[in-house]
Amino acid sequence: MKTHLLLDIEGTTCPTSFVSNVLFPYAKDHLRGFISNNIASNNVADILLETEREWSIDNDPLSIELKTKCQQQHLSGHEALIQYLHLLINQDRKSTSLKDLQGLIWDQGYAKRELQVELFPEAAGCLKEWSKAGMVLSVYSSGSIKAQKLIYRYTTSGDLTQLFHQWFDTHTGPKKNASSYTKIVNALQTQADQIWFVSDNGAECDAAKFAGLKTLFSLRAGNPDQNPRGHTVIHSLSEVTQQIKETQ
Repeated sequence: MKTHLLLDIEGTTCPTSFVSNVLFPYAKDHLRGFISNNIASNNVADILLETEREWSIDNDPLSIELKTKCQQQHLSGHEALIQYLHLLINQDRKSTSLKDLQGLIWDQGYAKRELQVELFPEAAGCLKEWSKAGMVLSVYSSGSIKAQKLIYRYTTSGDLTQLFHQWFDTHTGPKKNASSYTKIVNALQTQADQIWFVSDNGAECDAAKFAGLKTLFSLRAGNPDQNPRGHTVIHSLSEVTQQIKETQ
């Protein structure tokens, strides 16, 4: 039975600084113009409807306060939603509709060559090595599948998307819920203990382990979560193969 690697992106294959200092600000700066220019698009219209639905059940105090403020100022529906999306960005909320919208904005940025991804130095080589060795590579990230593919298509090492078997985002479920990993096991049509999940988030590793997956915690300078919570630690992707061999 083949070994599967299920990889997070931010803090695992790509520095968190690229996401927080490059991708997020780019999406925020282009959000209003992108929505205004594409409001007639079915994709954007559907995302805004989902944003409106998310806001209607969002009990966060700041979200409720913003909704009251927008109502008092009689802001148009689209303008109010733009302000809500900015709030989600500022709070780094894992909103599925926001992630979908960011993916569309980044798509334009990559196409214009305004964005290019620099993975961790060893990442491209390791991905190619694992694929050549017969491992099945998949991605599970809070960013939309579209955004995931863009990151691996526009790297400084070239297009790496062909190395991956499947892609999963929060449409599968929250990354801190064990049920999400069970869905992924079923989608990959393998056994849970044949999947190694690599992430920089201890709570995500906890959920994956609860679902029966094996876990590796990516501990790097600059990663927000520095607590491995008992999971096996790697400081570089070049350590993954050895960790797998040691358990076989």
